[in-house]
Amino acid sequence: MPLYLNDEQTMLRDTAKAFIAEHAPVSHLRALRDANDPTGFSRDLWKQFAEMGLNGVLIPEDQGGLGLGHVEAGVVLEEIGRNLSPSPFLTTAVAAVAALQGSAQADRWFPGIVAGETVAALAIDEGAKHRDTIGLRAERSGNGFRLTGAKRFVAHGHVADLLIVAARTAGAADDAEGVTLFAVPKDAANLTASPERLADSSLAARLAFDGVEVDADAVIGEVDAGRDPLARLLRAGRTGASAELLGVGGGAMDMTVGYLKERKQFGVAIGSFQALQHRAAHLYAEMEVARAAVLKAQQLLDTGAEADDAVSVAKAMTGMATTLSVQEGIQMHGGIGMTDEYDIGFYMKRARVLAEMFGDAGFHADRLAKAAGY
Repeated sequence: MPLYLNDEQTMLRDTAKAFIAEHAPVSHLRALRDANDPTGFSRDLWKQFAEMGLNGVLIPEDQGGLGLGHVEAGVVLEEIGRNLSPSPFLTTAVAAVAALQGSAQADRWFPGIVAGETVAALAIDEGAKHRDTIGLRAERSGNGFRLTGAKRFVAHGHVADLLIVAARTAGAADDAEGVTLFAVPKDAANLTASPERLADSSLAARLAFDGVEVDADAVIGEVDAGRDPLARLLRAGRTGASAELLGVGGGAMDMTVGYLKERKQFGVAIGSFQALQHRAAHLYAEMEVARAAVLKAQQLLDTGAEADDAVSVAKAMTGMATTLSVQEGIQMHGGIGMTDEYDIGFYMKRARVLAEMFGDAGFHADRLAKAAGY
């Protein structure tokens, strides 16, 4: 399968690029930050995404969506990353939709997502770093379950209409068994959300479940068989985060190359200096390798092929390449790159948060090593 976009995907990219650049550029992020916005994104912009049809990119046509794939979702996410647009697109239209697909919960939540009225948050992580362990307990209670425990780093968790919660149900000590995924509405009793600002000025919540009661209909898939929908969620989320990282790295690279062409020292553009040309060429090569890794993972997901290794390669590669991009951006901008007035610093902050989301490069390198038997 060729590692480039076809004509339809290119048209979608051009549409998303123009729309996001106009309605959610970096100045949009800066305005939300400066206003200390308590939501962390614009609900009006989320509805505009819906009017463009973007929110339903992964939702089947017979359920109101576009019925497209992860390549197309990645096209949108790359433009979100390039403009640093605060949006619940990754958590809601990509990861949550992937988890809900094929379940009874899909009919309940998909219409709101397509209409831009529903925002989903992913209550997966429980520690400071992303891990494959789950400690939150779900105990039988009447015809449902009682959830007890805590989750961390839940993007949009304080304002989400839907929480997708991973919990341990069977009481098994084996981490591979006894996991169930739940769809928990925002108004559930005994649920507390404490939002915190992250490095990129986005908001993520700590969630406390103090005996939250949910009925049996809240189960996504089957009881004790939540690993399958959770795996779908993580594959979609990791690949989507990789695509957004590509946009962040690409946006920083474009800004840096533009600066090299404009900034003059000794009467000539600094981009004429061979040392800086070599660094820019190295950065371009690393970003292109990462781009190929992401597109391969997206294509494998869309064909239903085994994609776990490709997804980990994509997440690790984009994390490293985008880190290089933002670091080189700061370095080659010099002193101005350290100021808040200049946008390059915003790219570094967003790259740092995205690199940690769904596992950093070290996590995925370890995952690949284990899969290879090391």
